[in-house]
Amino acid sequence: MNQSACPVAAALLLALWAAPVRADTPDPVDEFVRAEMERQKVPGLAVAIVKKGEVIKARGYGYANVEHRVPAGPETIFQSGSLGKMFTAAVVMTLVEDGALALEDSIARHLPEAPEGWRPITARHLLTHTSGIPDYTTENLDYRRDYTEEQLTRLAFGLTLEFPAGSRFSYSNTGYLLLGVIVRKASGRFYGDLLQERVFAPLGMKTARVISEEDIVPNRAAGYRLVNDELKNQEWVAPRINTTADGSLYFSVLDLIAWDRGLRSRAILKSESWERVFEPVRLQSGRTYPYGFGWNLEEVAGRKVQRHGGAWQGFRAYLARYVGDDLTVVVLANLAQAEPEKFVDGIAAILDSDLRKPDPTPIRDREPAVTARLKRLLAEAGAGRLSPDEFAHVRAGFFPEVARGYEDLLRDLGAPRRAVLIERRELGDDRVYGYRVIYRKGILHVRLGLAPDDKVSLFEIESK
Repeated sequence: MNQSACPVAAALLLALWAAPVRADTPDPVDEFVRAEMERQKVPGLAVAIVKKGEVIKARGYGYANVEHRVPAGPETIFQSGSLGKMFTAAVVMTLVEDGALALEDSIARHLPEAPEGWRPITARHLLTHTSGIPDYTTENLDYRRDYTEEQLTRLAFGLTLEFPAGSRFSYSNTGYLLLGVIVRKASGRFYGDLLQERVFAPLGMKTARVISEEDIVPNRAAGYRLVNDELKNQEWVAPRINTTADGSLYFSVLDLIAWDRGLRSRAILKSESWERVFEPVRLQSGRTYPYGFGWNLEEVAGRKVQRHGGAWQGFRAYLARYVGDDLTVVVLANLAQAEPEKFVDGIAAILDSDLRKPDPTPIRDREPAVTARLKRLLAEAGAGRLSPDEFAHVRAGFFPEVARGYEDLLRDLGAPRRAVLIERRELGDDRVYGYRVIYRKGILHVRLGLAPDDKVSLFEIESK
């Protein structure tokens, strides 16, 4: 098929894929998505599935706008959240290829006013979340204030580094915000304009763009959140907060189908640049961490997966590329509490049973002291007595927001009856343990990460 015929054929096929499924031909993916939407209370959702380059599904479910009862479709525009980081990384790499910046550049080359202690930090460190720059939180950023780019940069420079550059992985929105600033310094242009020219337009991502509240944006979805189990509109943030390079994009699943097509054909960048994008970062210790430039690089059921999620302002997004299976699944949702990765995992398992995540099974607990520590931490979390010193390596924002949420969750559960070890793995330089913790009133899944200095680097609690 010649290139000029592709857009027409694709449009016709997408119209068919988006059409309602006949009642006498149930689609297991549709049935799963609707059931999961009901379970998670998601108002609206869009799904795209690409297998071996062929789009086998692109459709919406539920409502893009609840108040006006507007159905979601494949053309519905959602917010990206941190799924936008992969696009920031791509536009940075276009400038690397141009010679306008280098991955090993100190950020001081483009940001000469950076603190002296930041000079070892490079563009590569920012791309891989290994800079040591902490994530900005509600304590140091007022989301209702319309900061200029210069003000945001100065705010970032006021943060205290958490570790020497390259020694650890710690997810940092601040680092990607600064990448957007560096793009402007290196190119003389706003990163969103460069994205449009160097990424979106060449790939045919026709409706992808930086967020704007004042522009008329056809098919824009509304974002929602649950407050005491009641659906509410997303909270407002200042307009310029919604233009930063850490994840402030609009796009549809049709845009992400075009993005996936570009990834498969290695478009817009040289082959060696794409290899860098998908290469796990190497820490100073020599060990690698499964993150590239804007991509998590992991395994599901023994299969390599390139994926990332995003959450922002009443929206959740998730994209997973099962590399060896040549399968891509995209889910965009308009609920802050949605868990799009569960949709993606479920859809992948329906399409290929070998991609089904195995149920966690107990493994031999050879470190009872770690399990005892976990139980102590759960008791202290429920009593609101977690020590920030012991949690020296957790992501910024854990105190007070996350810790307070865990206190609410655990307060009335009492002591656990059992803690069953179901996971132990090395993650970079850290040890990560997963437990099924059984209480009289229910079961929690808890992950505990310990850094080489034995302080906590990860503490995640999920109710089941």
